[in-house]
Amino acid sequence: MKQSEWDVIIVGAGPTGGRTATHLASLGHSVLMLEEHSEIGRPFQCAGLVTPKALHEVGLYDSILEEIDGARIHGPNGSLVPVGTDGKLRTYVVCRKKFDQGVVQQAMEAGASLWLNTQPRSAETTQDGVSLKIESNGEERELKCKLLIGCDGAHSWTRRYFKMGRPKEMMIGFQAEVLGYQGTDRWLEMYSGSEIAPGFFAWVIPSGFGSHRIGIWSTPERLNGRSVEQCYDDLLQHPLWKERFQNIKEIARFCGPIPSGMVKKTVGNRIMLLGDAAGMAKPTTGGGIGPGFKQIKGILEPLSKAIFEDKLSEKNLNKITSKHFQSMKKDQDKARLLRNLLVSDVEDNELDKHFENFSRPDVLELINEIGDIEKPVPLGLALVKKVPAFRKLALKAGTRLLFR
Repeated sequence: MKQSEWDVIIVGAGPTGGRTATHLASLGHSVLMLEEHSEIGRPFQCAGLVTPKALHEVGLYDSILEEIDGARIHGPNGSLVPVGTDGKLRTYVVCRKKFDQGVVQQAMEAGASLWLNTQPRSAETTQDGVSLKIESNGEERELKCKLLIGCDGAHSWTRRYFKMGRPKEMMIGFQAEVLGYQGTDRWLEMYSGSEIAPGFFAWVIPSGFGSHRIGIWSTPERLNGRSVEQCYDDLLQHPLWKERFQNIKEIARFCGPIPSGMVKKTVGNRIMLLGDAAGMAKPTTGGGIGPGFKQIKGILEPLSKAIFEDKLSEKNLNKITSKHFQSMKKDQDKARLLRNLLVSDVEDNELDKHFENFSRPDVLELINEIGDIEKPVPLGLALVKKVPAFRKLALKAGTRLLFR
């Protein structure tokens, strides 16, 4: 811990921070990751779904707990819409501790350094660099870097310290790890309705060795004074589904925020936000690993050049990031709009009608042909364009935003 000057300091050593460190260290930059916890991958606050594309990028197949072929989606009145095909892989369930540690290990093998039990306390940016005061294992130190990157999650210290805005939505997620749930192999279950997940859905995900992850997410305004834990209890006691949960035994509980909606400022003078810190979680699933990977990969070459040349003003960083980040924001906004139209801003009786349309053979064929957990926008647009029952929703949304 003698070195005090770095090209890049990354606050947060989760998947986005680790992947960013791998890219930049591989290109010859000196990189330091700061992680506030004593180990990587804890605390665990995620459903653990990783898309094939994201997993292929890092190659951490030893972290896989289950392969998922599809989702059995239940409407408020019990109607069932199966999305997927037996034997056709859609996504993976991973051990997040093993996955996160693997991503960070790759960064260290590329030449990056990691300091655990380390938190930033204050920072100052100048034309010459960033001075960062930290506390590491109880010791205060001062570090310097050319570029400070915040990959420090939903409650990002970097974002708050430099007043870079707030995510458009901050959902609340709750999850329990259980034994004893009898599900369908290689399929996850999703449950909807205002009683159990207002505006969103609950999930049951097989997580290996006979265990399942049961979770709920929603927004504070939609919960209307309830807690996500209350929604979880209501799911377990729901008359339509309570028999499925009667023999479960909880072995762990987790709760955490899910930030979706890119913040107003993703860059400042020698400062950048990536992943959850930037509000990049997907509004349709809450997943943040894929967007975080995509965010850094799309700007890597010009960013590396700017680091080498020490041209990291807010103006230059905006030139590097604006096109790529705005494209991601546009897709994110469309996905949120489509989610609201089809699920979040409708009453249960209307949602049941949507499920009736979803379950039609021709619509299911369309969903299975186009559907991609990583790219919900093409599917949503196809539904409102090609399914007559959904066409009026396009007018309700406003075609200017939806189809531009």
